[in-house]
Amino acid sequence: MKQTLKDLTRKSVFLSMMLLACSGIFAKSKTKWAVNPELPMSVRMCQSEIIRNPEGWMLDFSTKLKWNYCHGLECQAFLDVYDRYGGDYLYKYVKQFADTMINENGRIYGYKKTNYNLDHVNSGKILFRLYEREKDPRYKIAMDTLRAQLASQPRTSDGGFWHKKIYPYQMWLDGIYMGSPFYAQYAATFNEPEDFADVVSQFLIIAKHTYDKKTGLYRHAWDEIKALPWSDLKTGQAPHVWGRALGWYMMAIVDALDFIPENQPGRDKMILILNDLVKI
Repeated sequence: MKQTLKDLTRKSVFLSMMLLACSGIFAKSKTKWAVNPELPMSVRMCQSEIIRNPEGWMLDFSTKLKWNYCHGLECQAFLDVYDRYGGDYLYKYVKQFADTMINENGRIYGYKKTNYNLDHVNSGKILFRLYEREKDPRYKIAMDTLRAQLASQPRTSDGGFWHKKIYPYQMWLDGIYMGSPFYAQYAATFNEPEDFADVVSQFLIIAKHTYDKKTGLYRHAWDEIKALPWSDLKTGQAPHVWGRALGWYMMAIVDALDFIPENQPGRDKMILILNDLVKI
């Protein structure tokens, strides 16, 4: 089942997020690097992105250094395909991004903990593999910094992480993707099993508050205090189901399940949620 869920995630990434890229070997023409059409699609997507963005900080049309979820999303995909197909340049591309954004003291460029922005946690996922291979203490310091954000992240009354400090009492489906898989992997990697209950609760709390009985899907967001124009006065739900956000949520479940122990209470409920969404 795990492999099936992983396959679902990878397909979702490649089909719904055209910015994603993965690994491969470049075919060189007389005048420029070109994508080799004989390679798998994921490899060619990676080639295409690196051609357009010679350095990782340029991803997502960035014109200046930026530590944001899109960079982590793509770099994570590069590492996934590096694991599958090889290609040292892929690993070096991701490492170069990390080394550009994290200074010699382990500080992340442009990052501010007190913004409590879950989007800024997502890129931390690439650091686990870099740290495992390089043993560079800068990567561990950066991961600890992002974990410290989660420790004091503002929460709803029932314990759900606010999406950002500037979005008080709001939970967004995409916020689960940004923070919870990192949270789960950190707990597994650095032996903090007491955190798994909180990891699982993030998935279940937002499911409870965003579920739409009519469609069996989940609304994009929930405003606990019902203060925003988009929030339903009775439920606090956003008015729409956003396909992209739903995809984030599904991928977050798949990625987190790899690290959550099989006997962890609530894990079975996460799998039920995912299976029900897949059927729809």
